[in-house]
Amino acid sequence: MSRRIAFIGLGIMGAPMAANLVRAGHRVTGHSLTQPQIDALVAVGGHGAGSIAEAVREAEVVITMVPADPQVEEVILGAGGVLEHTGPGTLVIDMSSVAPQTSAKVEAAARAKGIRTLDAPVSGGEAGAVEAVLSIMVGGAPEAFAEAKPLLDALGTTVVHVGPTGAGQTVKAANQLIVAVNLQVLAEAVVFLENAGVDLAAALDVLGGGLAGSAVLDRKKANMLDRAFAPGFRIDLHHKDMGIVTAAARAVGAPLPLGAVAAQLVASARANGDGSLDHSALLRGVERLAGRGPR
Repeated sequence: MSRRIAFIGLGIMGAPMAANLVRAGHRVTGHSLTQPQIDALVAVGGHGAGSIAEAVREAEVVITMVPADPQVEEVILGAGGVLEHTGPGTLVIDMSSVAPQTSAKVEAAARAKGIRTLDAPVSGGEAGAVEAVLSIMVGGAPEAFAEAKPLLDALGTTVVHVGPTGAGQTVKAANQLIVAVNLQVLAEAVVFLENAGVDLAAALDVLGGGLAGSAVLDRKKANMLDRAFAPGFRIDLHHKDMGIVTAAARAVGAPLPLGAVAAQLVASARANGDGSLDHSALLRGVERLAGRGPR
């Protein structure tokens, strides 16, 4: 069934996600910070809006995909934001990666106006968004999830309701913890193999076929082989996410011995000027530690 969807945030992830909803037969009206992003959605059959108010005016479902907590609060709760211009019965799905407390704050404000919410962060990076194979972890009421699932199925291949409001963000924080540690040890393995004089491409191929294989290795192998770090997911954003997971873990008394080290290494990469690069550029930090400098 075709739905009227407002999509707020047409960046690296949001643009292909909105386009996939258009291809699935929905009427999608997008709003973003720059006109070229809006024009790109129009070019694939979507509609553009010059403001959040215009985008959500006739929407049954509003999806937000913005970088971090301040932007979520601004576009949903702020003056001129989503809640100011939508009414009872609207379903607001925030697909950004933010703290669970932010999702709870959004839900409480929306509930007071009769608006339903889901927190539905994603994993899979730019490639997963383009290919519509994202993993989507969803928190909120089961009834709202059931309504949203056909839409989310157009964006991902693993769409799972993981609990009440904030649960989606908690699972995403765990995801980012696992990804950061995986990226770091993959980077260390790359430097080790290169220093030992091994054929790196062959080594990564055989490692990928065994127990060391992972989605991280599959997705990021080419980045590390080619030293190509155009952002699919920026180190700046992973730094933000490591702050979320370390704070959330502290709140529930969960130790993160490896996670704490990974968070520091992500922070170091950012401090060394790599924040705008893809998170596979953690390799550059290992190269610095090896004394040979990033390539």
